[in-house]
Amino acid sequence: MQDNRKNQRFKTTAQVHIPDIQKGENLLKDLSITGCCIECPFFTEIRLDKIYKLEIVPEVIAKIESFVLEVLPKWIRSVGDTGEVGFNVIASPKGKEFQNYVDYLAYRSAQT
Repeated sequence: MQDNRKNQRFKTTAQVHIPDIQKGENLLKDLSITGCCIECPFFTEIRLDKIYKLEIVPEVIAKIESFVLEVLPKWIRSVGDTGEVGFNVIASPKGKEFQNYVDYLAYRSAQT
């Protein structure tokens, strides 16, 4: 399957907290400057017409503080007992940490 995204998505294993929905463990699967995908056990509670705040907690090895992204869901897909949700990034109040994390993921991706 060809990926026609404007910005490359980088694989990650960061944790995600969604203040509006406090259920289960959530994993950030990939991230770019314009979007991301999370895996979560509560995907049915996410609405496509609502803006969410995602608190991203990067891997310890990244040495980057957690940050918040304001996102809008674009698609929801069921995957077994969990689901995946794709988001467009609308804003990042702590833009420096967000950019540093994307830069870290790009560097890490180039090393493999």
